[in-house]
Amino acid sequence: MKFIRENIHPRGLLAGLAIGDALGAPLEGSPQPEAWVTNMRPGGRHFRNAGQYTDDTLQALAVAESLLACRGFNPSDLVQRLLSGYEKRPEWYGPTSSAFFALVRSGTPPQRAAWLVHKRNHGSRSSGSVMRGFPLGIFYPADQVYEISIFCSQLTHHDPVAAHCSAWLNMMVSDMCRGVSRNHAFVRARSRCGNAEVLYKLGSYRKYCPEPSLDAVLCSHTALSCFMNAHTFENAVLSAINLGGDADTVGACCGALAGACWGIDAIPERWTFILEGYTGIVLAADALWQERQG
Repeated sequence: MKFIRENIHPRGLLAGLAIGDALGAPLEGSPQPEAWVTNMRPGGRHFRNAGQYTDDTLQALAVAESLLACRGFNPSDLVQRLLSGYEKRPEWYGPTSSAFFALVRSGTPPQRAAWLVHKRNHGSRSSGSVMRGFPLGIFYPADQVYEISIFCSQLTHHDPVAAHCSAWLNMMVSDMCRGVSRNHAFVRARSRCGNAEVLYKLGSYRKYCPEPSLDAVLCSHTALSCFMNAHTFENAVLSAINLGGDADTVGACCGALAGACWGIDAIPERWTFILEGYTGIVLAADALWQERQG
C-alpha cells in the first residue's frame, strides 16, 4: 500500500488503536502474564482469532464513519451507528454501554438513557467512551476537539470524569497528528483539562503505578504512562497489554497515542500483516485526514 507522507500519523493513530486492541484481546480480564507477550495470538474471554479486534476498534470505526458521513460530529447519527454495532456483537460490550443500548432500543432518548444508567449504577466512569473517541482527534484540531470529545463521551457515559479522560487523550493525538511533539502535546492537554481528578492523575502520571482497570481514569493513566515512558511504538504497546487486566482497552488507547506520535511506519509489519481489516482501517484514517477541519 502506498503511503502519503503527511498521512503517516493519522494512519498510525487508527491502525495503532486496532493493533493495541487485537494484541490485548487475548489477555482481557487476566492477571499479568508470566511470559512477555510479543505477537498476535488467539484466545481471550470471547475467543478471537489472532489479529481480530474487539468492540474498542468497532466503536472507533463507527465514530470515524459517522464523522465522514455527516462531515462532522452528529450525535444522533453516531448513536445509531454505535447501536448497530452493539446489536451485531452485544457480548463484546461492557456493562455501561450494554445498559445504555438496552434502554435506547426500548425507546428511551439517548441523553436520558445515559443519565439513567449513571444513576442506577452509581456512576458511569468506565473506559468505554474513552477508547472510541480517537478518530475525533484526526478530524478536529486540538482547539476544537476537547469540547467535542466531552459531548461524544457523554452520549453514553454521563460521568464527567470519563468525558475529560477522553478529551485529554483526544487532544494529545490531535496535536501529534499535526506535528506537535509528544511532550508539548502532553503539556497542552494538561493546561486545558477542566476536571480536577483527571488533571491530578494524568497530569502527574509518573507518581502512580499503572493499574489496567475498567475505570476511565485508571485506564487512561495506564495508557498514558506506558506511552510517555516508551521510546518506540512497540515498547509502548507491549508495556500496556502485558499488564493484563483490561488489556484490550488499555492497549487500544496506548496504541492510538503511540501511533499518532511515531506514525504508521513505526508499527511492526508482523502485526499489520495479521490485523483484521487493516487496509480498511488505513483508508478510514486517510478519509478522515482528507476531510479534517483544521
